[in-house]
Amino acid sequence: MQAAPPNESAARRPRIAVIGSGYWGKNLVRNMHDLQALEMICDTHDETLASLGAQYPSCRLVRAYSDVLRDKTIRGVMIATPAETHAGLVREALLAGKDVFVEKPLCLSVSEGRALVDLARHQNCILMVGHLLWYHPAVLRIQQLIGDGELGRIQYLYSNRLNLGKIRREENILWSFAPHDLSVILGLVKEMPDTVQAQGGNFLHPGIADVTTSLLSFKSGIRAHIFVSWLHPYKEQKLVVVGDRKMAVFDDTEKKDKLLLYPHSIDWKDNFPVPTKAEAQTVALDLREPLRTECEHFLDCIETRKTPRTDGEEGLRVLAVLQQCQEALERKQPPAPAAKAKPAYFAHASAFIDEGVDIGEGTSIWHTSHILKGTTIGRNCKIGQNVVVGPNVKVGEGVKIQNNVSVYEGVTLEDYVFCGPSMVFTNVFNPRSEIPRMNELRPTLVKRGATLGANCTIICGTTIGRYALVGAGAVVTREVPDHALVVGSPARVKGWMCRCGVKLRLKAGRAICEACRSVFRKTPHGVVPVSANAKHGER
Repeated sequence: MQAAPPNESAARRPRIAVIGSGYWGKNLVRNMHDLQALEMICDTHDETLASLGAQYPSCRLVRAYSDVLRDKTIRGVMIATPAETHAGLVREALLAGKDVFVEKPLCLSVSEGRALVDLARHQNCILMVGHLLWYHPAVLRIQQLIGDGELGRIQYLYSNRLNLGKIRREENILWSFAPHDLSVILGLVKEMPDTVQAQGGNFLHPGIADVTTSLLSFKSGIRAHIFVSWLHPYKEQKLVVVGDRKMAVFDDTEKKDKLLLYPHSIDWKDNFPVPTKAEAQTVALDLREPLRTECEHFLDCIETRKTPRTDGEEGLRVLAVLQQCQEALERKQPPAPAAKAKPAYFAHASAFIDEGVDIGEGTSIWHTSHILKGTTIGRNCKIGQNVVVGPNVKVGEGVKIQNNVSVYEGVTLEDYVFCGPSMVFTNVFNPRSEIPRMNELRPTLVKRGATLGANCTIICGTTIGRYALVGAGAVVTREVPDHALVVGSPARVKGWMCRCGVKLRLKAGRAICEACRSVFRKTPHGVVPVSANAKHGER
Protein backbone atom coordinates (compact mmCIF):
# COMPACT_ATOMS: atom_id res chain seq x y z
CA MET A 1 0.00 0.00 0.00
CA GLN A 2 1.47 3.35 -1.07
CA ALA A 3 1.58 6.37 1.24
CA ALA A 4 -0.79 9.18 0.44
CA PRO A 5 0.81 12.29 -1.06
CA PRO A 6 1.70 15.01 1.48
CA ASN A 7 -1.05 17.46 2.26
CA GLU A 8 -1.77 20.19 4.78
CA SER A 9 -3.82 17.89 7.00
CA ALA A 10 -1.01 15.32 7.18
CA ALA A 11 1.50 18.03 8.05
CA ARG A 12 -0.51 18.82 11.17
CA ARG A 13 -0.79 15.21 12.30
CA PRO A 14 0.70 14.28 15.68
CA ARG A 15 4.25 12.99 15.42
CA ILE A 16 4.55 9.36 16.53
CA ALA A 17 7.39 7.14 17.73
CA VAL A 18 7.12 3.34 17.44
CA ILE A 19 8.89 1.46 20.25
CA GLY A 20 9.90 -2.05 19.14
CA SER A 21 9.82 -2.82 15.43
CA GLY A 22 10.04 -6.58 15.29
CA TYR A 23 7.41 -9.21 14.51
CA TRP A 24 4.39 -6.91 14.99
CA GLY A 25 5.93 -3.48 15.50
CA LYS A 26 7.00 -3.32 11.85
CA ASN A 27 3.29 -3.26 10.92
CA LEU A 28 2.75 -0.22 13.15
CA VAL A 29 5.76 1.40 11.50
CA ARG A 30 4.32 0.75 8.04
CA ASN A 31 0.89 2.13 8.85
CA MET A 32 2.11 5.21 10.69
CA HIS A 33 4.48 5.95 7.82
CA ASP A 34 1.66 5.61 5.29
CA LEU A 35 -0.46 7.92 7.47
CA GLN A 36 2.44 10.44 7.39
CA ALA A 37 2.65 10.49 11.19
CA LEU A 38 5.83 8.43 11.76
CA GLU A 39 8.65 10.51 13.22
CA MET A 40 10.88 8.05 15.06
CA ILE A 41 11.60 4.32 15.45
CA CYS A 42 13.18 3.04 18.67
CA ASP A 43 14.70 -0.43 18.72
CA THR A 44 17.67 -2.03 20.48
CA HIS A 45 18.66 -4.17 17.47
CA ASP A 46 21.06 -2.43 15.09
CA GLU A 47 20.23 -4.74 12.17
CA THR A 48 16.51 -3.99 12.52
CA LEU A 49 17.14 -0.25 12.64
CA ALA A 50 19.43 -0.42 9.59
CA SER A 51 16.80 -2.30 7.59
CA LEU A 52 14.02 0.09 8.55
CA GLY A 53 16.26 3.09 7.95
CA ALA A 54 16.74 1.96 4.35
CA GLN A 55 12.99 1.45 3.96
CA TYR A 56 11.94 4.70 5.67
CA PRO A 57 14.81 7.16 5.11
CA SER A 58 12.86 10.19 6.39
CA CYS A 59 12.33 8.60 9.81
CA ARG A 60 14.69 9.16 12.74
CA LEU A 61 16.21 6.01 14.30
CA VAL A 62 17.22 5.72 17.98
CA ARG A 63 18.29 2.92 20.31
CA ALA A 64 17.58 4.66 23.64
CA TYR A 65 13.98 5.04 24.88
CA SER A 66 15.06 8.15 26.81
CA ASP A 67 15.75 9.89 23.47
CA VAL A 68 12.09 9.42 22.56
CA LEU A 69 10.83 10.70 25.90
CA ARG A 70 13.01 13.81 25.79
CA ASP A 71 11.87 14.78 22.31
CA LYS A 72 9.14 17.41 22.63
CA THR A 73 8.04 16.94 19.00
CA ILE A 74 6.84 13.39 19.80
CA ARG A 75 3.21 13.52 20.97
CA GLY A 76 2.46 9.81 21.01
CA VAL A 77 4.31 6.51 21.39
CA MET A 78 3.23 3.09 20.12
CA ILE A 79 4.71 0.24 22.17
CA ALA A 80 5.14 -3.18 20.54
CA THR A 81 7.68 -4.81 22.84
CA PRO A 82 7.45 -8.05 24.90
CA ALA A 83 4.55 -8.03 27.36
CA GLU A 84 6.73 -8.04 30.48
CA THR A 85 8.17 -4.64 29.44
CA HIS A 86 4.81 -2.92 28.91
CA ALA A 87 4.22 -1.62 32.44
CA GLY A 88 7.57 0.13 32.74
CA LEU A 89 7.58 1.61 29.23
CA VAL A 90 3.98 2.86 29.50
CA ARG A 91 4.64 4.42 32.92
CA GLU A 92 7.73 6.31 31.69
CA ALA A 93 5.89 7.60 28.63
CA LEU A 94 2.93 8.85 30.68
CA LEU A 95 5.25 10.58 33.15
CA ALA A 96 6.88 12.30 30.17
CA GLY A 97 3.47 13.59 29.09
CA LYS A 98 3.19 11.38 25.98
CA ASP A 99 -0.03 9.78 24.72
CA VAL A 100 0.38 5.98 24.62
CA PHE A 101 -0.76 3.10 22.43
CA VAL A 102 0.39 -0.26 23.82
CA GLU A 103 -0.11 -3.63 22.18
CA LYS A 104 -2.04 -6.23 24.17
CA PRO A 105 -1.92 -7.04 26.99
CA LEU A 106 -1.82 -3.70 28.81
CA CYS A 107 0.64 -5.29 31.30
CA LEU A 108 0.89 -8.50 33.33
CA SER A 109 -0.98 -7.68 36.57
CA VAL A 110 -4.21 -5.96 37.51
CA SER A 111 -2.53 -3.80 40.15
CA GLU A 112 0.01 -2.51 37.61
CA GLY A 113 -2.77 -1.96 35.10
CA ARG A 114 -4.88 0.06 37.54
CA ALA A 115 -1.85 2.20 38.41
CA LEU A 116 -1.24 2.92 34.70
CA VAL A 117 -4.88 3.82 34.05
CA ASP A 118 -4.90 6.16 37.05
CA LEU A 119 -1.59 7.72 35.99
CA ALA A 120 -2.91 8.37 32.47
CA ARG A 121 -5.96 10.10 33.95
CA HIS A 122 -3.81 12.22 36.26
CA GLN A 123 -1.46 13.20 33.43
CA ASN A 124 -4.40 13.92 31.05
CA CYS A 125 -2.82 11.49 28.58
CA ILE A 126 -4.46 9.10 26.12
CA LEU A 127 -3.95 5.42 27.02
CA MET A 128 -5.06 3.02 24.28
CA VAL A 129 -4.64 -0.77 24.18
CA GLY A 130 -4.11 -2.67 20.93
CA HIS A 131 -7.15 -4.92 20.95
CA LEU A 132 -7.19 -5.10 17.17
CA LEU A 133 -10.48 -6.96 16.66
CA TRP A 134 -12.47 -3.93 17.83
CA TYR A 135 -11.30 -2.24 14.62
CA HIS A 136 -12.35 -5.13 12.40
CA PRO A 137 -15.55 -4.45 10.42
CA ALA A 138 -16.88 -7.95 11.14
CA VAL A 139 -16.76 -7.47 14.93
CA LEU A 140 -18.37 -4.03 14.68
CA ARG A 141 -21.11 -5.52 12.49
CA ILE A 142 -21.75 -8.32 15.02
CA GLN A 143 -22.03 -5.69 17.74
CA GLN A 144 -24.60 -3.85 15.62
CA LEU A 145 -26.57 -7.05 14.92
CA ILE A 146 -26.75 -7.79 18.66
CA GLY A 147 -27.79 -4.22 19.43
CA ASP A 148 -30.52 -4.34 16.78
CA GLY A 149 -31.83 -7.64 18.19
CA GLU A 150 -31.29 -9.50 14.92
CA LEU A 151 -29.60 -12.43 16.64
CA GLY A 152 -32.18 -12.51 19.44
CA ARG A 153 -31.16 -13.29 23.00
CA ILE A 154 -27.47 -14.23 23.12
CA GLN A 155 -26.96 -17.66 24.62
CA TYR A 156 -23.42 -18.77 23.90
CA LEU A 157 -20.15 -17.55 22.36
CA TYR A 158 -17.00 -19.43 21.53
CA SER A 159 -13.75 -18.49 19.84
CA ASN A 160 -10.85 -20.49 18.43
CA ARG A 161 -7.46 -18.84 17.85
CA LEU A 162 -5.14 -21.61 16.69
CA ASN A 163 -1.89 -21.85 14.75
CA LEU A 164 1.48 -23.58 14.57
CA GLY A 165 3.72 -20.92 16.21
CA LYS A 166 4.80 -18.17 16.76
CA ILE A 167 5.85 -19.84 20.04
CA ARG A 168 6.97 -17.46 22.81
CA ARG A 169 9.00 -17.91 25.96
CA GLU A 170 8.21 -14.64 27.75
CA GLU A 171 4.47 -15.38 27.99
CA ASN A 172 2.19 -18.40 27.64
CA ILE A 173 -0.46 -18.97 24.96
CA LEU A 174 -3.20 -17.54 27.20
CA TRP A 175 -1.50 -14.14 27.49
CA SER A 176 -0.30 -14.17 23.88
CA PHE A 177 -3.46 -15.20 21.96
CA ALA A 178 -6.49 -14.88 24.25
CA PRO A 179 -6.58 -11.08 24.95
CA HIS A 180 -8.11 -10.38 21.52
CA ASP A 181 -10.97 -12.85 22.03
CA LEU A 182 -11.56 -11.86 25.65
CA SER A 183 -11.79 -8.22 24.60
CA VAL A 184 -14.43 -8.99 21.97
CA ILE A 185 -16.49 -11.32 24.17
CA LEU A 186 -16.56 -8.91 27.12
CA GLY A 187 -17.52 -6.05 24.80
CA LEU A 188 -20.31 -7.98 23.08
CA VAL A 189 -21.75 -9.37 26.33
CA LYS A 190 -21.28 -6.03 28.17
CA GLU A 191 -20.69 -7.66 31.55
CA MET A 192 -17.91 -9.29 33.51
CA PRO A 193 -18.00 -13.04 34.22
CA ASP A 194 -18.96 -14.19 37.70
CA THR A 195 -17.15 -17.52 37.30
CA VAL A 196 -13.98 -18.33 35.36
CA GLN A 197 -12.53 -21.78 34.72
CA ALA A 198 -9.49 -22.74 32.69
CA GLN A 199 -7.37 -25.74 31.84
CA GLY A 200 -4.39 -26.26 29.59
CA GLY A 201 -1.33 -28.25 28.68
CA ASN A 202 2.41 -27.55 28.86
CA PHE A 203 3.97 -29.71 26.13
CA LEU A 204 7.08 -27.84 24.95
CA HIS A 205 8.12 -26.24 28.23
CA PRO A 206 7.07 -27.36 31.74
CA GLY A 207 6.30 -23.80 32.91
CA ILE A 208 4.59 -22.37 29.82
CA ALA A 209 1.13 -23.42 28.62
CA ASP A 210 0.92 -24.13 24.87
CA VAL A 211 -2.82 -24.90 24.78
CA THR A 212 -5.60 -23.51 27.00
CA THR A 213 -9.38 -23.57 27.14
CA SER A 214 -11.13 -20.93 29.24
CA LEU A 215 -14.79 -21.10 30.27
CA LEU A 216 -16.66 -17.93 31.29
CA SER A 217 -20.09 -17.81 32.95
CA PHE A 218 -22.10 -14.58 33.22
CA LYS A 219 -24.94 -13.64 35.54
CA SER A 220 -27.21 -13.10 32.54
CA GLY A 221 -26.92 -16.82 31.77
CA ILE A 222 -24.58 -16.37 28.81
CA ARG A 223 -21.66 -18.78 28.58
CA ALA A 224 -18.46 -18.43 26.55
CA HIS A 225 -15.34 -20.45 25.91
CA ILE A 226 -12.00 -19.52 24.37
CA PHE A 227 -9.70 -22.15 22.85
CA VAL A 228 -6.16 -20.99 22.02
CA SER A 229 -3.15 -23.00 20.85
CA TRP A 230 0.15 -22.56 19.03
CA LEU A 231 0.39 -26.34 18.54
CA HIS A 232 -2.27 -26.72 15.85
CA PRO A 233 -1.83 -28.13 12.33
CA TYR A 234 -3.44 -25.13 10.60
CA LYS A 235 -4.42 -21.55 11.28
CA GLU A 236 -7.91 -20.88 12.58
CA GLN A 237 -9.36 -17.60 13.83
CA LYS A 238 -13.06 -18.02 14.36
CA LEU A 239 -15.73 -16.45 16.58
CA VAL A 240 -19.24 -17.92 16.85
CA VAL A 241 -22.12 -16.03 18.49
CA VAL A 242 -25.25 -18.10 19.12
CA GLY A 243 -28.54 -16.26 19.59
CA ASP A 244 -32.01 -17.72 19.88
CA ARG A 245 -32.96 -16.25 16.46
CA LYS A 246 -29.76 -16.40 14.42
CA MET A 247 -26.14 -17.50 14.74
CA ALA A 248 -23.19 -15.41 13.52
CA VAL A 249 -19.87 -16.91 12.41
CA PHE A 250 -16.83 -14.67 11.92
CA ASP A 251 -13.97 -16.52 10.21
CA ASP A 252 -10.99 -14.19 9.80
CA THR A 253 -9.05 -16.72 7.71
CA GLU A 254 -11.61 -16.48 4.90
CA LYS A 255 -10.60 -14.10 2.11
CA LYS A 256 -14.12 -13.02 1.07
CA ASP A 257 -17.08 -14.17 3.16
CA LYS A 258 -15.69 -13.44 6.61
CA LEU A 259 -19.09 -13.01 8.32
CA LEU A 260 -22.02 -15.37 7.84
CA LEU A 261 -25.44 -15.47 9.50
CA TYR A 262 -27.25 -18.77 10.00
CA PRO A 263 -31.00 -18.32 10.61
CA HIS A 264 -31.30 -21.81 12.10
CA SER A 265 -34.22 -22.45 14.41
CA ILE A 266 -35.19 -24.97 17.06
CA ASP A 267 -38.75 -26.23 16.89
CA TRP A 268 -40.42 -28.34 19.56
CA LYS A 269 -42.38 -31.42 18.60
CA ASP A 270 -43.84 -33.68 21.26
CA ASN A 271 -41.71 -31.84 23.84
CA PHE A 272 -38.58 -32.69 21.91
CA PRO A 273 -36.28 -30.09 20.29
CA VAL A 274 -35.97 -30.44 16.52
CA PRO A 275 -33.38 -28.29 14.73
CA THR A 276 -34.27 -26.70 11.41
CA LYS A 277 -31.26 -25.65 9.36
CA ALA A 278 -31.24 -22.76 6.90
CA GLU A 279 -28.84 -21.50 4.27
CA ALA A 280 -26.07 -19.19 5.39
CA GLN A 281 -26.48 -15.49 4.65
CA THR A 282 -23.36 -13.51 3.68
CA VAL A 283 -22.95 -10.16 5.43
CA ALA A 284 -21.24 -7.58 3.22
CA LEU A 285 -18.26 -5.85 4.87
CA ASP A 286 -15.86 -3.06 3.98
CA LEU A 287 -12.69 -5.15 4.30
CA ARG A 288 -10.34 -2.31 5.13
CA GLU A 289 -7.17 -3.23 7.04
CA PRO A 290 -8.17 -3.21 10.75
CA LEU A 291 -4.69 -2.10 11.81
CA ARG A 292 -4.92 0.97 9.57
CA THR A 293 -8.26 1.84 11.19
CA GLU A 294 -6.76 1.30 14.65
CA CYS A 295 -3.79 3.57 13.88
CA GLU A 296 -6.07 6.28 12.51
CA HIS A 297 -8.21 6.02 15.64
CA PHE A 298 -5.16 6.59 17.85
CA LEU A 299 -4.19 9.70 15.88
CA ASP A 300 -7.77 10.98 16.05
CA CYS A 301 -7.88 10.48 19.83
CA ILE A 302 -4.63 12.42 20.22
CA GLU A 303 -6.00 15.32 18.19
CA THR A 304 -9.55 15.43 19.62
CA ARG A 305 -8.75 14.11 23.16
CA LYS A 306 -11.69 11.71 22.95
CA THR A 307 -11.60 8.38 24.80
CA PRO A 308 -10.29 5.50 22.64
CA ARG A 309 -12.63 2.64 21.79
CA THR A 310 -10.14 0.33 23.53
CA ASP A 311 -8.99 2.58 26.35
CA GLY A 312 -7.11 1.69 29.51
CA GLU A 313 -10.29 0.75 31.39
CA GLU A 314 -11.22 -1.72 28.65
CA GLY A 315 -7.70 -3.11 28.76
CA LEU A 316 -7.97 -3.40 32.54
CA ARG A 317 -11.18 -5.47 32.28
CA VAL A 318 -9.47 -7.87 29.88
CA LEU A 319 -6.46 -8.03 32.18
CA ALA A 320 -8.66 -8.89 35.17
CA VAL A 321 -10.21 -11.88 33.38
CA LEU A 322 -6.83 -12.99 32.01
CA GLN A 323 -5.50 -13.03 35.55
CA GLN A 324 -8.50 -15.08 36.72
CA CYS A 325 -7.87 -17.55 33.89
CA GLN A 326 -4.20 -17.78 34.83
CA GLU A 327 -5.06 -18.40 38.47
CA ALA A 328 -7.53 -21.10 37.43
CA LEU A 329 -4.82 -22.73 35.29
CA GLU A 330 -2.47 -22.79 38.26
CA ARG A 331 -5.14 -24.18 40.59
CA LYS A 332 -6.30 -26.76 38.04
CA GLN A 333 -9.78 -26.55 39.51
CA PRO A 334 -12.78 -24.19 39.28
CA PRO A 335 -12.40 -20.98 41.31
CA ALA A 336 -14.61 -19.92 44.15
CA PRO A 337 -17.42 -17.49 43.27
CA ALA A 338 -16.27 -13.91 42.78
CA ALA A 339 -18.12 -12.80 45.93
CA LYS A 340 -15.69 -14.85 48.02
CA ALA A 341 -12.56 -13.47 46.37
CA LYS A 342 -9.70 -12.48 48.64
CA PRO A 343 -9.03 -8.77 49.25
CA ALA A 344 -7.34 -6.90 46.43
CA TYR A 345 -4.61 -5.78 48.86
CA PHE A 346 -2.01 -7.82 50.79
CA ALA A 347 -1.75 -7.81 54.59
CA HIS A 348 0.78 -9.93 56.48
CA ALA A 349 -0.72 -12.41 58.96
CA SER A 350 0.65 -10.37 61.86
CA ALA A 351 -0.89 -7.08 60.68
CA PHE A 352 -4.05 -5.67 62.36
CA ILE A 353 -6.79 -4.22 60.14
CA ASP A 354 -9.72 -2.61 62.01
CA GLU A 355 -13.34 -2.61 60.85
CA GLY A 356 -14.36 0.39 58.75
CA VAL A 357 -11.07 0.67 56.84
CA ASP A 358 -10.84 1.23 53.07
CA ILE A 359 -7.64 -0.13 51.47
CA GLY A 360 -6.93 0.20 47.77
CA GLU A 361 -6.00 -2.53 45.31
CA GLY A 362 -2.32 -3.45 45.14
CA THR A 363 -1.44 -2.06 48.58
CA SER A 364 0.77 -4.19 50.86
CA ILE A 365 0.86 -4.00 54.68
CA TRP A 366 3.69 -5.76 56.50
CA HIS A 367 4.56 -7.26 59.89
CA THR A 368 2.80 -6.01 63.05
CA SER A 369 1.42 -2.87 61.42
CA HIS A 370 -1.98 -1.55 62.55
CA ILE A 371 -4.55 0.28 60.38
CA LEU A 372 -7.15 1.92 62.65
CA LYS A 373 -10.84 2.51 61.92
CA GLY A 374 -11.97 5.29 59.61
CA THR A 375 -8.72 5.24 57.66
CA THR A 376 -8.56 5.31 53.86
CA ILE A 377 -5.46 4.08 52.04
CA GLY A 378 -5.17 4.39 48.26
CA ARG A 379 -3.99 1.92 45.66
CA ASN A 380 -0.46 0.54 45.38
CA CYS A 381 0.81 1.81 48.73
CA LYS A 382 3.67 0.14 50.63
CA ILE A 383 3.18 0.06 54.42
CA GLY A 384 6.30 -1.26 56.17
CA GLN A 385 6.79 -3.05 59.50
CA ASN A 386 5.52 -1.70 62.84
CA VAL A 387 3.56 1.15 61.23
CA VAL A 388 0.42 2.69 62.77
CA VAL A 389 -2.02 4.60 60.54
CA GLY A 390 -5.14 6.25 61.93
CA PRO A 391 -7.73 6.57 63.13
CA ASN A 392 -9.47 8.66 60.44
CA VAL A 393 -6.35 9.26 58.34
CA LYS A 394 -6.41 9.69 54.57
CA VAL A 395 -3.48 8.26 52.61
CA GLY A 396 -3.33 8.75 48.83
CA GLU A 397 -2.14 6.38 46.10
CA GLY A 398 1.41 5.13 45.66
CA VAL A 399 2.45 6.23 49.18
CA LYS A 400 5.41 4.49 50.86
CA ILE A 401 5.57 4.47 54.67
CA GLN A 402 8.77 2.87 55.92
CA ASN A 403 9.28 0.95 59.18
CA ASN A 404 8.42 2.39 62.63
CA VAL A 405 6.29 5.34 61.51
CA SER A 406 3.00 6.45 63.13
CA VAL A 407 0.61 8.51 61.02
CA TYR A 408 -1.79 10.00 63.57
CA GLU A 409 -5.27 11.46 63.22
CA GLY A 410 -5.03 14.93 61.70
CA VAL A 411 -2.33 13.95 59.19
CA THR A 412 -3.15 13.73 55.47
CA LEU A 413 -0.73 12.22 52.93
CA GLU A 414 -1.43 12.97 49.27
CA ASP A 415 -0.39 10.68 46.40
CA TYR A 416 3.19 9.35 46.14
CA VAL A 417 4.41 10.70 49.48
CA PHE A 418 7.50 8.93 50.91
CA CYS A 419 7.86 8.63 54.71
CA GLY A 420 11.36 7.51 55.68
CA PRO A 421 12.16 5.04 58.49
CA SER A 422 11.30 6.21 62.02
CA MET A 423 10.26 9.72 60.97
CA VAL A 424 7.74 11.35 63.36
CA PHE A 425 4.43 13.16 62.98
CA THR A 426 2.82 15.04 65.89
CA ASN A 427 -0.81 16.11 66.07
CA VAL A 428 -0.99 18.09 69.36
CA PHE A 429 1.22 21.17 69.69
CA ASN A 430 1.59 21.28 73.49
CA PRO A 431 0.74 17.78 74.83
CA ARG A 432 0.34 16.97 78.53
CA SER A 433 -0.31 13.47 79.74
CA GLU A 434 -2.75 14.67 82.45
CA ILE A 435 -4.61 17.18 80.23
CA PRO A 436 -6.69 15.73 77.31
CA ARG A 437 -6.16 17.80 74.15
CA MET A 438 -7.49 15.58 71.34
CA ASN A 439 -10.01 18.35 70.56
CA GLU A 440 -7.05 20.65 69.80
CA LEU A 441 -5.55 18.66 66.93
CA ARG A 442 -3.62 20.74 64.42
CA PRO A 443 -3.86 19.29 60.88
CA THR A 444 -0.73 18.40 58.94
CA LEU A 445 -0.83 18.12 55.13
CA VAL A 446 1.92 16.45 53.10
CA LYS A 447 1.34 17.23 49.44
CA ARG A 448 1.88 15.04 46.40
CA GLY A 449 5.33 13.57 45.81
CA ALA A 450 6.99 14.98 48.94
CA THR A 451 9.78 13.00 50.64
CA LEU A 452 10.23 12.98 54.43
CA GLY A 453 13.71 11.72 55.34
CA ALA A 454 14.57 9.15 57.99
CA ASN A 455 14.17 10.31 61.63
CA CYS A 456 12.84 13.74 60.68
CA THR A 457 10.06 15.30 62.80
CA ILE A 458 7.06 17.18 61.43
CA ILE A 459 5.49 19.48 64.02
CA CYS A 460 1.71 19.56 63.62
CA GLY A 461 -0.08 22.42 61.89
CA THR A 462 2.37 22.57 58.98
CA THR A 463 2.08 21.88 55.25
CA ILE A 464 4.81 20.16 53.27
CA GLY A 465 4.70 21.32 49.65
CA ARG A 466 4.58 19.25 46.48
CA TYR A 467 7.82 17.37 45.71
CA ALA A 468 9.57 18.97 48.68
CA LEU A 469 12.34 16.98 50.37
CA VAL A 470 12.84 17.08 54.16
CA GLY A 471 16.35 15.95 55.05
CA ALA A 472 17.08 13.12 57.48
CA GLY A 473 16.80 14.24 61.11
CA ALA A 474 15.35 17.67 60.27
CA VAL A 475 12.70 19.25 62.52
CA VAL A 476 9.99 21.03 60.52
CA THR A 477 8.28 23.85 62.45
CA ARG A 478 6.89 25.96 59.60
CA GLU A 479 5.42 25.52 56.12
CA VAL A 480 7.71 24.00 53.48
CA PRO A 481 7.26 25.43 49.95
CA ASP A 482 6.77 23.28 46.85
CA HIS A 483 10.03 21.68 45.64
CA ALA A 484 12.00 22.98 48.65
CA LEU A 485 14.95 21.11 50.18
CA VAL A 486 14.93 21.72 53.95
CA VAL A 487 17.47 20.49 56.52
CA GLY A 488 18.46 21.16 60.11
CA SER A 489 16.67 21.98 63.38
CA PRO A 490 14.66 24.02 62.89
CA ALA A 491 14.51 23.08 59.21
CA ARG A 492 15.51 25.81 56.76
CA VAL A 493 15.47 25.96 52.96
CA LYS A 494 18.84 24.95 51.52
CA GLY A 495 17.92 24.44 47.88
CA TRP A 496 15.26 23.23 45.48
CA MET A 497 14.34 19.79 44.16
CA CYS A 498 13.04 18.49 40.85
CA ARG A 499 10.14 16.08 40.82
CA CYS A 500 12.58 13.33 39.83
CA GLY A 501 14.44 13.79 43.14
CA VAL A 502 17.53 15.65 41.89
CA LYS A 503 18.66 19.00 43.35
CA LEU A 504 18.10 21.91 40.97
CA ARG A 505 20.90 24.18 39.79
CA LEU A 506 20.11 27.92 39.89
CA LYS A 507 21.11 29.87 36.81
CA ALA A 508 20.03 33.37 35.69
CA GLY A 509 16.82 33.38 37.73
CA ARG A 510 15.86 29.88 36.66
CA ALA A 511 16.31 26.44 38.22
CA ILE A 512 17.38 23.55 36.00
CA CYS A 513 17.39 19.80 36.64
CA GLU A 514 20.55 18.38 35.10
CA ALA A 515 19.07 14.86 35.17
CA CYS A 516 15.81 15.32 33.26
CA ARG A 517 16.32 18.88 31.93
CA SER A 518 13.14 20.24 33.53
CA VAL A 519 13.22 24.04 33.91
CA PHE A 520 11.67 26.00 36.79
CA ARG A 521 11.23 29.71 37.44
CA LYS A 522 12.49 31.25 40.69
CA THR A 523 9.91 33.28 42.62
CA PRO A 524 9.97 34.95 46.04
CA HIS A 525 8.04 31.94 47.38
CA GLY A 526 10.07 29.15 45.77
CA VAL A 527 10.25 27.63 42.30
CA VAL A 528 7.49 26.72 39.87
CA PRO A 529 7.59 24.86 36.53
CA VAL A 530 8.10 27.14 33.56
CA SER A 531 4.89 25.80 32.00
CA ALA A 532 2.03 23.39 32.79
CA ASN A 533 3.59 20.98 30.30
CA ALA A 534 6.96 20.63 32.02
CA LYS A 535 9.09 17.55 31.42
CA HIS A 536 7.20 15.38 33.90
CA GLY A 537 3.76 16.72 33.00
CA GLU A 538 3.38 18.44 36.37
CA ARG A 539 0.06 20.25 36.70
